[in-house]
Amino acid sequence: MKHKTIRGYIRYTSKKPERLDQERGREFFTLTTQSDHTLVMQAHCEIDDEPNVIRDVVHAMHLNGSPIDCNVRLTVGDQYEGTGWFRFEEDLATCEMHNRKDGRISQRIITKGTIPWLQSHPIVGDGLLMKLYDLSKGIGKQMIKDFMLTSPDHRGATGPMLFKMAQMSIEYLGEEQITIAAGSFNARHFAVGDTAGSLLEEHPPYHVWVTADDDYLFLKAGAAGYMQTHYELESVSYYT
Repeated sequence: MKHKTIRGYIRYTSKKPERLDQERGREFFTLTTQSDHTLVMQAHCEIDDEPNVIRDVVHAMHLNGSPIDCNVRLTVGDQYEGTGWFRFEEDLATCEMHNRKDGRISQRIITKGTIPWLQSHPIVGDGLLMKLYDLSKGIGKQMIKDFMLTSPDHRGATGPMLFKMAQMSIEYLGEEQITIAAGSFNARHFAVGDTAGSLLEEHPPYHVWVTADDDYLFLKAGAAGYMQTHYELESVSYYT
């Protein structure tokens, strides 16, 4: 085969004292690196916390993380919420969406060049987001500007439609060996922050570990603050 596929399962748990380590959701994903240097992320995401969320995403991107196209379908509180299709060109982002509350919406947004990232909300995508950090500059903090989300909600439970975000930071904290449910890995440790003024509500501090290779495979993550959530790769398989 001329492509490589990674399939895996991520478990969502709570770190709140009254729910410590209780399962609160799950994600089944596929990452396929195609021979034309396109990376396609497919993810089925389930959040059990009320109102429960089911999200299905097919998201194609360049190997540097910049988006090509994306499809998102949402169910919230056991009801259809919306479905959206997104396309990105050098100076243009478009969306065709249908939402339970708002009906049919079309968006056409002029951009300053190709946007660097589309946050479509699968947890496995949080690992790929770390590709935007320039490792040649070593440990430190870098700002990511003028990217987009399919929902400004922290759970990705609205829309889906294009939402512009001014900035956030990615901080690189170095490499370390970690052991998780899926095994032991040499990992890169990152932290995401500085979202104040860009989101409807500032995202709590968020630490992410990914494989220390070109895959940037998500390994584990944790959000502090009011969220107190933990995400961990439970199993993974590689196909070439």
